Amino acid sequence: MAHRVKKAVVPAAGLGTRFLPATKALPKEMLPVVDTPAIQYVVEEAVNAGLNDLLMITGRNKNALENHFDRNYELERTLEAKHDEARLLKVTHSTDLADIHYVRQGDPKGLGHAVLKAAHHVGDESFALLLGDDIIDPKENLLERMLDVHGSTGASVVALMEVDEELLSQYGVAVIEKTDDSDVVRVTGMVEKPAPGQAPSNLAIIGRYVLRPEIFGVLDRTEPGRGGEIQLTDALAVLAADVSIADGVVGVIFRGRRFDTGDRLEYLKAVVELATERDDLGPGLLAWLREFVASR
Repeated sequence: MAHRVKKAVVPAAGLGTRFLPATKALPKEMLPVVDTPAIQYVVEEAVNAGLNDLLMITGRNKNALENHFDRNYELERTLEAKHDEARLLKVTHSTDLADIHYVRQGDPKGLGHAVLKAAHHVGDESFALLLGDDIIDPKENLLERMLDVHGSTGASVVALMEVDEELLSQYGVAVIEKTDDSDVVRVTGMVEKPAPGQAPSNLAIIGRYVLRPEIFGVLDRTEPGRGGEIQLTDALAVLAADVSIADGVVGVIFRGRRFDTGDRLEYLKAVVELATERDDLGPGLLAWLREFVASR
């Protein structure tokens, strides 16, 4: 039976080594996408889906995350004194977004281990899991759709995207069976980062999940896998293979726009795409881009 989802979990304990030296002191989740930290897009997505109770899994040197979602009285007073209401609203917006809690992961033992750290806060409830590297176009309703599918099936739900064959080795890949819904499949197995040519489908698991609380018991029994880490994909594969545990796993196929901000090139694309769509930046940036490309 489906649990009503009220909570979201956001793992944010990674070291961000692909963005060094920028992330030596700054959490990768705080890298700006135009003028908004990447992590704020993720929190806003959860809030827009009705999830206002949010747990962030952090680690060392992540204090900037907590500071960003906390009050900054000195800055607020300065902006108030200047009657700069537009910037004041931007500052206070992140503070008032959600009821955000924090817990540290401690040992960096993988995504599955990070999710286990949420067990006490989540309790015996289903919850949404949103990975900070993935930004879903704010105009899309992926998470809402996943919550609806969880409500109707009772199963854990993973987000899937069609990925080119040469890129599948970078993802967990789903073994699937079709259903009567064109965007919903039954997931019967998963393979974490398959070798080239060995992927069971072209449907990769991306960073959005709605999980039954039974995932915690499975993760607790999951041995370290690829890279010596506790892999969430391995635990989900157990649920997918035995529907008697927690109604199995289904996938929602997402055909909208997603930005992988954990990859440097994709991060730059995200900044450019989102900036060109803004009324305040788009016209000037597009004009410059046309001139720049023409000059090359």
